[in-house]
Amino acid sequence: MHPLHIVYLNGPDIERLSLRDEEILAAVEGGLEAQGRKQVVIEPRVHLVPENSAIGHFNVLRGVIHPLGLAGVKVVGDFVDNYQIGLPSEIAILTLFDPATGVPLAILNATSLTDMRTGATTALGARYLARKDSKILGHVGARGTSYWNIRLLSHFFDFDEIRVHSKRRESREALAAKLSRDLGLPVVAVAGWEECVRDADIVVEATRLPEPQPLLKTEWIKRGALVIPYGTMSAVELSLTDIMDKVVVDDWGQCRKGLPYGALRQHVDLEKITERNLHAELGQIVAKLRPGRESDEETILFWHRGLSLSDIALGSAILDKAGELSIGQTLRFE
Repeated sequence: MHPLHIVYLNGPDIERLSLRDEEILAAVEGGLEAQGRKQVVIEPRVHLVPENSAIGHFNVLRGVIHPLGLAGVKVVGDFVDNYQIGLPSEIAILTLFDPATGVPLAILNATSLTDMRTGATTALGARYLARKDSKILGHVGARGTSYWNIRLLSHFFDFDEIRVHSKRRESREALAAKLSRDLGLPVVAVAGWEECVRDADIVVEATRLPEPQPLLKTEWIKRGALVIPYGTMSAVELSLTDIMDKVVVDDWGQCRKGLPYGALRQHVDLEKITERNLHAELGQIVAKLRPGRESDEETILFWHRGLSLSDIALGSAILDKAGELSIGQTLRFE
């Protein structure tokens, strides 16, 4: 048997790659297109709860992207109080394999990857589903993914106003300051949900509530807006889907009835959203098999739960760039 080796990329390695916005978006969009064309295998995420999910749990995501020749498994911890000990709330590791032989190929620190691929999914959803002239962004949440949501949304839209809100004043002000500096745009931290959300063209809800609580009110959403809620625990009212012309998800298999968690979990369990009235999965729209936004008057909801395919696609791009730049370590496996 020939020796087997795996590539290991740690956090500083991935930071050194200095991925450009275009590289992140292209990788994730490619994964979505493969999904839309049924060139993938995706399994619904599973959860490991050490004690109390309100405090923290692990998400395990699994998939295969055949055009890339890669299978992947990501394990990400989601522990809401990690900020108290100086850690991000989400810490992740991604393993990549050859789907033809099962041979492990790479182990990647996937903490920043998770943030980047989530931001890319948010931004690509808006690219296909928001009005092209969207000028006001209201973003609730200041976790790691929030920075990349706003940064990558700004890649596609020329915003006049960007508002951010989160429960802790220090977190929302720190996020606004960092984004203002990095984007060269005024990003304003606001004290309340309504001030952040009302009359925004694009609304993103990226909170981590300990339990479901309808803090985002349907009456604040203006006609023609795009709403993107993806918190683990629901922060929206049941009436939110009543005003929507289209509901789009990233993967119905992870949204269907009977599964735990998610921003629209109660809507699905009560059959306000079903496979029959769902407009599309985003991958179908990216692959041009279903239409995205068709008029400025449409009010649209996009719910993404997070795809293993996005992790694998971005992980593949990271692995390729690391190889080109000779970054990372090669470890003997067998």
